[in-house]
Amino acid sequence: MTERYEGADATIFHGDCLEALNSIPDASVDLIFADPPYNIGKKFSEFKDSWPSDLAYAEWCYQWLAVCISKLKLTGSLYVMTSTQAMPYLDLWLRKRINILSRIVWHYDSSGVQAKKYFGSLYEPILHCVKDAKNYTFNAADIEVEARTGAVRKLIDYRKEVPAPYKTTKVPGNIWYLPRVRYRMSEYEEHPSQKPESLLERIIKASSNSSDLVLDPFSGTFTTCAVAQRLGRRSIGIELQAEYVKIGLRRLGIATHFNGESLQALDKTYIRKNGNGIKGGVIAKKEQGRLFDANI
Repeated sequence: MTERYEGADATIFHGDCLEALNSIPDASVDLIFADPPYNIGKKFSEFKDSWPSDLAYAEWCYQWLAVCISKLKLTGSLYVMTSTQAMPYLDLWLRKRINILSRIVWHYDSSGVQAKKYFGSLYEPILHCVKDAKNYTFNAADIEVEARTGAVRKLIDYRKEVPAPYKTTKVPGNIWYLPRVRYRMSEYEEHPSQKPESLLERIIKASSNSSDLVLDPFSGTFTTCAVAQRLGRRSIGIELQAEYVKIGLRRLGIATHFNGESLQALDKTYIRKNGNGIKGGVIAKKEQGRLFDANI
């Protein structure tokens, strides 16, 4: 059974994504960011990320992808992530049903543990898809980054009638270097594959406008909804695991309690590695106020 929790600008569904998606009107969503389990054996609270075969996993993805596409407005955008080995299945299936504009590589830093007998993976693929290739939201000016030619090298463009310096900013290409979320970061939550706010900020700024509706069918730590809220968008987050729903309720300011349990930010204490064993500081907890007790 799916439970629903409402905030001023965010809605949380606690339950299976397919069941929850069916309660969302068709053609009502401006932007969908889908970051499902990858079928690589990770443990997500009480759920094991494992399917009997690659094909079984792909068939499951096709089910929710089809429903997601139906929820998008004609001008809407869909961003999809999965493992490098599974993405070809989704790419081939999606290109027959929606327009794939970009195949993005999210590149990040190493965790410190490196493969010794093969080239270890330091990226995850993202597909950027739109329903109508001639009519979709893309706010280029909102996501520009420094252009090395103009901002650093200060070269002159002599192709112009009047030579002038190259522009100092540009729209990012499809290789994005954005650090992964680490324990000491203020945004960190207890989740095995939390995506960074910087990644979602770029996607939401590029492919939605103020007050637009953003949907995340596999919300995890509800980063998509939290960034959407900060950027003045409305959002819907769907999550199966109660442990992560509690994070969403707290992070989005919807509730301070869940089944009588006080919802507190993670107490990130640490030991300074300076040889003397002195404990370092604690990252402050976010204040909560004017919230209600969520019960199921």
